[in-house]
Amino acid sequence: MRKSFVLGGKSVEPGEKKIIEMHLSRLADHTEMTLTAQVIHGKKDGPVMFVSAAIHGDEIIGVEIIRRISSLKAVNRLRGTLILVPIVNSYGFIGLSRYLPDRRDLNRVFPGNENGSLASQLAHKFMSEIVEPAQYGIDLHSGAVHRENLHQIRAGLDDPEVLGLAEAFGAAIMLNSNLRDGSLRASARDAGCKILLFEAGEALRFNEVAIVSGVRGILNVMSSIGMLAPSKSRKPNRQPIRADSSHWLRAPIGGIMRTRKKLGDRVRKGETLAIVSDPLGNAEELVLARASGIVIGRTNLPVVNRGDGVYHVARVAALADAEETLEELEQELEAESQFDDVAIV
Repeated sequence: MRKSFVLGGKSVEPGEKKIIEMHLSRLADHTEMTLTAQVIHGKKDGPVMFVSAAIHGDEIIGVEIIRRISSLKAVNRLRGTLILVPIVNSYGFIGLSRYLPDRRDLNRVFPGNENGSLASQLAHKFMSEIVEPAQYGIDLHSGAVHRENLHQIRAGLDDPEVLGLAEAFGAAIMLNSNLRDGSLRASARDAGCKILLFEAGEALRFNEVAIVSGVRGILNVMSSIGMLAPSKSRKPNRQPIRADSSHWLRAPIGGIMRTRKKLGDRVRKGETLAIVSDPLGNAEELVLARASGIVIGRTNLPVVNRGDGVYHVARVAALADAEETLEELEQELEAESQFDDVAIV
């Protein structure tokens, strides 16, 4: 008989699905704050994997992705153990804010300290209870307020196993991304957990195509590591596009911006991506591509100041092939997003 799984001091038996609430702290008015996780403990042996969202409290798209994963009958037949944490930063989530009440960015204070700041305490709890028992993890993010990201995986692609996970996920782009001090990715690596970061959509907004991409990608990864039986409908039809570097293009002047490129578009070096002008159009400057690549992020706010990041461009090889791959993938996801939100997978 397989052993029970223990989280937050509570046992989950093989074949059981349980919601566990772990005490974090109390707000100034003594409202209790908890870290809530759902554990799905399979009857058969397999890996432990976590899926988390809303480390930045306003990045809500991952909350919906996890809700859909939890509702699927397939995950009740998994091998191993799945830990779902839909809202890591409850403090920010209820205030529609990226940050915690202490104004700290949770993704800059890992691995945390149980006697540190509010953010540090939360980071420590998440690391000790969720990350350290897991061999694999997928952390779900979106662009910031008024910024939208093409669905993409960011990971250390120099690690062959992580590269395999990124390829299995099947997002539009997989970007080789350096580790940042204090990030969950850096601390998870130090703990021996192989982790992917999924970016898609915009803060405080849902995007159905991005949600479908996230759900499908998580199931693909679970199949690739033996947690779920392989499924032809979930298997990626093509290799995702690899990018080993990216850069932001910034507004040359303050003013009103008229965009010329959307997410997923191919751009050539020297091509115009946007035009920024004063409100009467007397002063006008172009936002020009510094290098050829694919647009993986952009601002949705027409009002810009000089130096604002307005376009995020990833450098990729075989640019024409990449654009064709992106078009085909977007068409597939658009078609899937027309179906019921559970039936799509």
